[in-house]
Amino acid sequence: MFASQEGKAVPQVTFHTRQGDRWVDVTTDELFNNKTVVVFSLPGAFTPTCSSSHLPRYNELSGVFAQHGVDSILCVSVNDTFVMNAWKAEQRAENITFIPDSNGEFTRGMEMLVEKADLGFGPRLWRYSMLVRNGVVEKLRKCLLNRTS
Repeated sequence: MFASQEGKAVPQVTFHTRQGDRWVDVTTDELFNNKTVVVFSLPGAFTPTCSSSHLPRYNELSGVFAQHGVDSILCVSVNDTFVMNAWKAEQRAENITFIPDSNGEFTRGMEMLVEKADLGFGPRLWRYSMLVRNGVVEKLRKCLLNRTS
């Protein structure tokens, strides 16, 4: 059963990212403290619907979000940093910060981890989007139709 995360703080996690030729750890504090952030999650990088519809639309709407006080837009997926970096480059999504939740720690903390072993994908996340202000989930919408395509 889906338990609402609204009113709760986002999980405290360190994301291991690769920026250029160096490793950079990014914490949820850095991403969310004293900021208004739109987060959307997708089951996997390079999946058809995520790549053709969901991700491009958030990138296109970044100016509208900024007009409403949003400081950043984060795309979270249970993929490693190399996959997320390649996907960002392919998508030319310069207005979005890609967050590699490779071990699913953030996703598990959000209670959004779903097992997709029957499809050969292992643990993934539910599609959802949320508005986070100063590290607290203000609004969250989960997509109940959650395929990986």
